[in-house]
Amino acid sequence: MKNKLLLLCALLPLIGFGQLDLNYQQPHKNILELADAPMPPSMSINSNGSKALLIYRNQYQTIEDLAEDELRLAGLRINPKTNISSRTRFYVDLKLFDPSEKKEFEIQNLPANPKISNINWSPNYNYIAFTNTLSTGNELWVIDYKNKSASRLTAAVVNGNLGTTLAWLSDESGILVKTLPEKRQNLIDADNKIPTGPTVSVNEAGVEAQNRTYQDLLKNKVDEFNFEVLATSEIHKVDLEGNQSLWKPAAMYGSMSISPDGNYVMVSEIKKPFSYIVTYGRFPTSHTIYNADGDLAHVIADIPLMEEMPKGFMSTRTGPRNMSWRDDQPATLVWVEALDGGDADKEIEFRDEVYQLKAPFNAKKEDLAKTKLRFSGITWGDKTTAVLSEYWWNTRTVRTSIFNPSNSEAEAVLFNERNYQNTYDDPGSFVTTKNKLNQSVLQILNGKLTLTGEGYSEEGKFPFVDEYDLKSKTSKRLFQVKESDYLESFVNMIDVKKGLILTRLESSNEFPNYYFRNYKTGSLEQISNFENPFKAIQNVDKEVITYKRDDGLELSATLYLPVGYDKEKKEKMPMLMWAYPREYKDKNSASQVTSSSKEFTYPYYGSPIYWVNRGYVVLDDAAFPIIGEGEEQPNDSFKTQLVANAKAAIDAVDELGYIDRNKVAVGGHSYGAFMTANLLSHSDLFAAGIARSGAYNRTLTPFGFQSEERNYWESPEVYNTMSPFMNAHKMKTPLLLIHGQADNNSGTYPMQSERYFNALKGLGAPARLVMLPKESHGYAAKESIMHMLWEQDQWLEKYVKNREMEE
Repeated sequence: MKNKLLLLCALLPLIGFGQLDLNYQQPHKNILELADAPMPPSMSINSNGSKALLIYRNQYQTIEDLAEDELRLAGLRINPKTNISSRTRFYVDLKLFDPSEKKEFEIQNLPANPKISNINWSPNYNYIAFTNTLSTGNELWVIDYKNKSASRLTAAVVNGNLGTTLAWLSDESGILVKTLPEKRQNLIDADNKIPTGPTVSVNEAGVEAQNRTYQDLLKNKVDEFNFEVLATSEIHKVDLEGNQSLWKPAAMYGSMSISPDGNYVMVSEIKKPFSYIVTYGRFPTSHTIYNADGDLAHVIADIPLMEEMPKGFMSTRTGPRNMSWRDDQPATLVWVEALDGGDADKEIEFRDEVYQLKAPFNAKKEDLAKTKLRFSGITWGDKTTAVLSEYWWNTRTVRTSIFNPSNSEAEAVLFNERNYQNTYDDPGSFVTTKNKLNQSVLQILNGKLTLTGEGYSEEGKFPFVDEYDLKSKTSKRLFQVKESDYLESFVNMIDVKKGLILTRLESSNEFPNYYFRNYKTGSLEQISNFENPFKAIQNVDKEVITYKRDDGLELSATLYLPVGYDKEKKEKMPMLMWAYPREYKDKNSASQVTSSSKEFTYPYYGSPIYWVNRGYVVLDDAAFPIIGEGEEQPNDSFKTQLVANAKAAIDAVDELGYIDRNKVAVGGHSYGAFMTANLLSHSDLFAAGIARSGAYNRTLTPFGFQSEERNYWESPEVYNTMSPFMNAHKMKTPLLLIHGQADNNSGTYPMQSERYFNALKGLGAPARLVMLPKESHGYAAKESIMHMLWEQDQWLEKYVKNREMEE
């Protein structure tokens, strides 16, 4: 009786009606010791593996950080005092690291208590630029790698609000950086501005603008004014001594890209009119090339406002797009134009055409290649060899071919065409190397290309190195990782001739560390030595299980048993299942396994793994494929497949003898939250659910959501059937709803959780709504995350582990 009373007292905050006055809570100590563990640094290594940078970041921000001033304009979230994204996750320390000596070095003269972002290696890796954010703005700093020292180049005048903040000059003599205009207007306080009239939007008959439900859009003339003020920069050239010269006067500059020879700079510039229904990426934009002195060299294109585009994920705009430089030439502009008018529904032999124009850009454009699918990218090699990538979302097709950029009439050689969700058949990626222009291009040795791949198969993940002969058009395997106690992932090919690869090894209880692997000599040399910060769960029992859905489809999930679980006694425990539905066009791809029991067990902020330390079986990353083959769309049978996936997972773990199937909870984030609400509405498989930052009424996303292209009026039965809000009367299972009050993700307005909770409350369903102040779609503040973990733990203790108390 005493234990029951103690438990009841602990759960009192979960019992009651209306609103609760609740401060931020801390989770149980078994969760807290994992959630509050200090994290090792990340590592940035140069292309030849000779230099590295250790980058330190606090695991969480603070609610004070999130409470700073924020303006939400045209898809951006900006701190108007510091002129950088208000959601920037700053780094707090940097150290240099010598991979050959395996030593780390302090950097002299770093700023005190820095807030670091925009880390950028110089072309030859001799310097590292970064910005340091103060309460008044952003400074530009540079690290001299050889001297192991840092120096400040500018005052707090760097503008990091939009696009590219800084770009290194090719000779490393300096940096192009965006700065605040010398004569900058003051922002308007929208809350205290007296309106001068209404905001009016107009659409002409027959003009269709079927856009997704974007958030943080401009709403009025005040927003327009403030956006222009914040987006406007001057571009300055700053040398390594801090000397500055104005390179371009004030304008709303976006991207900056310097040509391989350093003689030209391609700059994008946002223009008016703005829009209230799309984000800044679809505002009018000019693309222009300037010479090294900032003088006009060539106007590439003036792209108009894009509020209306043909329907479909594969539709695009007309006119030049994907502007870039050829990496194998000094200064050759490359771009793409749609041949189908940008309309994915139009039947046509070729979708896109690739063009080029060489400096000084006064000749006629040259044809390079045409694509049967939508252009995806080019990896340049030399004057006769380049790799062209294209894709088509509707069929999940990716196509790779090798073509001669000097002869547009020569037929391209098809290298590979496959379903990109078919991971087992992935041929890998072509290895690149730095050329004389210091650009990454295909490494061509004796008429052969090299590829590295992840090597997924039914047996597991075994990365490989292949060689492709350009003449015979055949591939040969040079090396493949063999079965071991570790999971390996190739990071970068260091030297093809020597057979040297930078790779990363990890196990379920050993933190990922970097190694040099020589696949020709067989040597394996450890570089880093990061320790496991999660000692409490380092010996947790973990395995990838496979099982079948009722229709025979092979599924998989990662199964964790509670810390200290006795597999001989096989006590039946409560279980938490976590998942995220994914759409497929074929069963083969949907059944492939890409998880590994050797993957490091990392309980990040949104993970369910914490609960192995609370006596729960955890089934993580449970496969929830939604398949639509041929003309059938996945969502046509969403509900049926969703429940079948869940039942198959529970049956599989139940057959192993580990769980009490009456004490199973399900949870998910975003589309996983949508999944959770649907499962509780349409099945009796679960004792409770946790749904974070989801969308529950699909009529509020009427022009498509997730992988659904059809609009509401084309398929109302799909939207209504899939909407938990429309089925709220069926909900009888306890549901915990959590949402960030500042969610900026398309479709997942905070209102989605608020209205859904009101519906559940009105119909008498057991539910709890937690709105996290200042949080976006993914949560960042330590206070928020610890409270979220507390809420989830309390919910599971009451409605799952101790479910019999309520019966």
